[in-house]
Amino acid sequence: MFSKEESKSLRQEFWISFGKSYPRKWILYNTKIKGLNLKFHFDVKKAMVSMAVEGNLAQRIEIWEKLLSLRSILKDVYFPEAIFEDCYVLENKKEISIIYIEKQGVSIHNKNTWKETMEFLNEKMASLEAFFVEYREIIQP
Repeated sequence: MFSKEESKSLRQEFWISFGKSYPRKWILYNTKIKGLNLKFHFDVKKAMVSMAVEGNLAQRIEIWEKLLSLRSILKDVYFPEAIFEDCYVLENKKEISIIYIEKQGVSIHNKNTWKETMEFLNEKMASLEAFFVEYREIIQP
């Protein structure tokens, strides 16, 4: 079991190490589409790369329907394992729509899993960004 401070320190160490191992400017929150973000996530059980659709319901539905129209392309060309959830509830109880790819069996508290997690995050986010850049004009409301 790790204290809050130890856990925070490990998280910081991981993300600093990830940034040094894969130094590039990720799109993430800079999609230029309000309510659409690309995200990294790594906790004690899994790592995840996602495209999250947030905002008011009408805006979410509009973007989500466009993403659903691209579903077969995303799954055939970029991520056969992509999971689409139109109603995903975050820990803070906020409801979003999300497309994600996850890797189970890794933990931010276990440094032995960091290398494979970094490779996973880098590879999957690079592919997700490639999809986004290719289809941005279609996704845009």
